[in-house]
Amino acid sequence: MREEIFITSSYEETQKIAQEMTKGLNPFRGSTPTKALVIALYGELGSGKTTFVQGLARGLGIKRRIISPTFIIVRSYKIKNQKSKIKITDQSSKIFYHTDLYRIQSVKDLEGLGLGEIINNQNNIVVIEWAEKIAELLPKNRMDIEFEYVDENRRKITIKRLSS
Repeated sequence: MREEIFITSSYEETQKIAQEMTKGLNPFRGSTPTKALVIALYGELGSGKTTFVQGLARGLGIKRRIISPTFIIVRSYKIKNQKSKIKITDQSSKIFYHTDLYRIQSVKDLEGLGLGEIINNQNNIVVIEWAEKIAELLPKNRMDIEFEYVDENRRKITIKRLSS
């Protein structure tokens, strides 16, 4: 497991860290990915999770406005920017999924949303806010990112790359 720790003082700094992180996503995945790249986010309300996702999307070349899918649970965005250097392993498009599980009570609440299929598609990048709510569904090869309040203006972001 590799771990990086950052302290940020603004939403711009948080987004910049996420944007820079997109440059190193392929090496994390390995040469023959079989599942989506899953990025699990943990932290209290207002700790910077959605702000981080906005930076990730920007780094992937997504121009659409990124808002938390709290009420619809999952939003998807097509990745078009070739500068992101994210490999597409077949002819289908690369899709970025932003998932917010704040409102779910159990894994049963996700039935019908197809989250299992989304996670099992190697052409997807899946970011999951409140990932602890579906711990048993998360793949072993993933990235865990924890957000903590340091004080009113600063946040601590810990990025862990997990693999089996």
